[in-house]
Amino acid sequence: MALEHPAVREAVNTLAEQGVFTVTLISDLSACARSGYVGLDNRAAGRTAGYLLGRFVGNRPGKMAMIAGSLSYRAHEEREVGFLHIIEEMFPAMQVVGLREGHDDAVKNYQQTRALLEQYPGLVGIYNIGGASDGVARALKEAGRELKVVFVGHGLTPDTRALLIDGTMDAVITQSPQSATMSCVRIFTNLRDQRDAMAGVEAVRSTVVLRENMP
Repeated sequence: MALEHPAVREAVNTLAEQGVFTVTLISDLSACARSGYVGLDNRAAGRTAGYLLGRFVGNRPGKMAMIAGSLSYRAHEEREVGFLHIIEEMFPAMQVVGLREGHDDAVKNYQQTRALLEQYPGLVGIYNIGGASDGVARALKEAGRELKVVFVGHGLTPDTRALLIDGTMDAVITQSPQSATMSCVRIFTNLRDQRDAMAGVEAVRSTVVLRENMP
């Protein structure tokens, strides 16, 4: 998952000049010669997270927080934008406070969540834009807030499955890694056979997983 950075874009362009194809996965890159992108519509993913948080919290006013891996990832930036837009559109009683970056690290996410809970004792929701949701969960549990703060994140893993089961997480937005891998293979096959890169490649679909519908 590449950073949105001039050095990365230039590396992709250099590879393209040498006849080497590049496909971006999970997070796209702008203004470069990549051959295709396989991943979610991340603005839609952020809007979905905001909708879930708003509906779970209900009509009570309160503060919500976001923790990103890094806004240097285009995917995380787009998820933030989508989240903010739908909260403003549909849940005006909610206030989004201080975006933090945890760099998809459990310890940093734990520290950032601890700081948020101390700064905003009435926090009603957290959206973890990236990974390492176990760090967020640890802080919520230590504070005794795991059943009081609505918690939505990304990626169905053994950690997030366990957090859904014990009620610490309320929803996980995920995609199939197997389908993403097969889409990458199809893109490279198309390029090898001189077809359009995205021919026959299905759009990546997101799935909202709750405790009651886990696969």
